[in-house]
Amino acid sequence: MAILPDVTMTPFRVADSSLPGLDVSPRQWHHLIGVPPTEQSQFIILADPYSIRIDNLLMGMDYAYPKAAKVGGLASGATQPGENALYLNTVCYRSGAVGVALSGNIALDVLVAQGCRPIGKAMRVTRCDRNILMELDGNPPLNVLRDLFVTLNARDQNLLQHALFLGLVMDPLKSHFTHGDFLIRNIVGLDTEKGLLAAGALLRQGQIVQFHLRDAQTSADDLQQTLNMYSARAGREPLSGALLFSCLGRGEFLYGHSSHDSRLFQQKFGPVPVSGFFCNGE
Repeated sequence: MAILPDVTMTPFRVADSSLPGLDVSPRQWHHLIGVPPTEQSQFIILADPYSIRIDNLLMGMDYAYPKAAKVGGLASGATQPGENALYLNTVCYRSGAVGVALSGNIALDVLVAQGCRPIGKAMRVTRCDRNILMELDGNPPLNVLRDLFVTLNARDQNLLQHALFLGLVMDPLKSHFTHGDFLIRNIVGLDTEKGLLAAGALLRQGQIVQFHLRDAQTSADDLQQTLNMYSARAGREPLSGALLFSCLGRGEFLYGHSSHDSRLFQQKFGPVPVSGFFCNGE
């Protein structure tokens, strides 16, 4: 339980059927969430991945509340629709998303450690259909991966077969990419006959992407670097608490021991209360 003096908390629930179109007035989003833009709120959102278009929800909230931080994760306990449980006050929902808006005497900082490193080169999406990647620089993506595979060392060749991700450049105006420039998404399917690849995100023609690998050392180094940069930030207020939303691919499965991320956080910041969960997406 968090004790937050002088903080107004506004809980809300969103069903997929109630999502406005992405070209409507921000006022429709304000009405849906129940929070006026004048409150300068910050948002915590928990969603069921089977039943809501979370990208649409977040894009709409970015449009309606452009200066607000939005953090959270996708529920990870279920294996099929209807099995996840989302609680809002005393009500349990089996679909959609729930959240809380925080306004008043509170500051919410967001740190993202994606734990992946790029391989190969950045390439342009030249043909795609929703989340299906059909061509990179005019070539089928599996052909690109086959050519890339032979250039890697044995360790990375092994990682490519079970720890491969697609990084999407977040700022289309950039021409050189460094740490933090990519939004990392899962590769959710392959068509070996056609050479196609399915990503866990909607793609668009002309988008710049780059393949990434995840391993324990890269993930640990990325989190350490992220925490170091935040710790060194001038004028940072002492932390009162933290929420940690970790990917299912991390934890004991990746590191060989439990509580890696939370231990690293507390080594850096001391006995700060930490809560959160392992997610299907953050």
